[in-house]
Amino acid sequence: MPEETRAGAVAAAKLVEKVNAVVLLEPKTEIVPLEKADNTQAAQIRAKMAEVDITDTNSIVSFGSQAQAGLQQISQTMLDGVRNKDVGPAGDALSNMVTSIRGFEISELDTRRSRSWWERLLGRAAPFAKFLSRYETVQLQIDKITGELLEHEHILMKDIRSLDNLYDRTLQFYDDLAIYIAAGEAVVAELDANDIPAKVAEVATAPEDQQVKVAQELRDLRSARDDLERRVHDLKLTRQVTMQSLPSIRLVQENDKSLVTKINSTLVNTIPLWESQLAQAITIQRSADAAKVVKQANDLTNELLTSNAANLRQANKTIREEVERGVFDIEAVKTANAELIATIEESLEIAD
Repeated sequence: MPEETRAGAVAAAKLVEKVNAVVLLEPKTEIVPLEKADNTQAAQIRAKMAEVDITDTNSIVSFGSQAQAGLQQISQTMLDGVRNKDVGPAGDALSNMVTSIRGFEISELDTRRSRSWWERLLGRAAPFAKFLSRYETVQLQIDKITGELLEHEHILMKDIRSLDNLYDRTLQFYDDLAIYIAAGEAVVAELDANDIPAKVAEVATAPEDQQVKVAQELRDLRSARDDLERRVHDLKLTRQVTMQSLPSIRLVQENDKSLVTKINSTLVNTIPLWESQLAQAITIQRSADAAKVVKQANDLTNELLTSNAANLRQANKTIREEVERGVFDIEAVKTANAELIATIEESLEIAD
């Protein structure tokens, strides 16, 4: 693994720990009514109640629309993230890494196996040389993949931080919707308890020429009250949808965190361990090769010593035999005498 990539992986490990240490707040599902709210919540609820003009239909229809618009923005952000996000390359890089490592067997490092006549005929390298050549090829592949993994890791961590912000914003809108709902329910309760009964009493006591007008105002008031109640119901549905989006965000985050953790573990632990084990295997094999050469040298030395001793013995025997021999051999003297006698006898016979 290149030193630059190694340093980046170690630095990213700290960021991974920081990202995984983030604790997201749990949403509060209950809606606190005005009468049970604390001072801060009560002030927020009353501020939202002030936004309602019961005589203005637009005021009722648009009540809480700001929070709903925020939800739409969040939903669009999530869709854009899903559309632009592709974790496939990160998973593919991890798979390629595993394939490269598994496809490289250290058991191939067996120099005891001699090349077959076919391998020698084709000029194939010896097992150890072939192993080193394969190692260099795989190392280049792994170096390329580690660079890709580091890039994917940074992208995923950026996504996780964005999802953290998205979760916080969604949770804030979720809480804002609770305030709007509490405010709407409080306005409806006031209408039921005060305004509508007062208007009913006004209809009962109104002059005859005013009864139609006052009765219409009562119908409008009740209609506005019903519209507001339906609006509050819509806000509750919106809040429920928001509630469902929170686990979705967390699920995507958990998947990204798991993938980031695996990538970082691969970069920081798996690859260095593989390189270390491979380096040890090569070193051990080289030591074995050196030991084999030393053994061959020792065997040659022993053969030379044995051969020299045998040669010395034979030479000594030959020399001693020659030293102990006389100048003339007995057999040679006898043969010479016999030849000399035969020559003299031949001469005498010719003379007669």
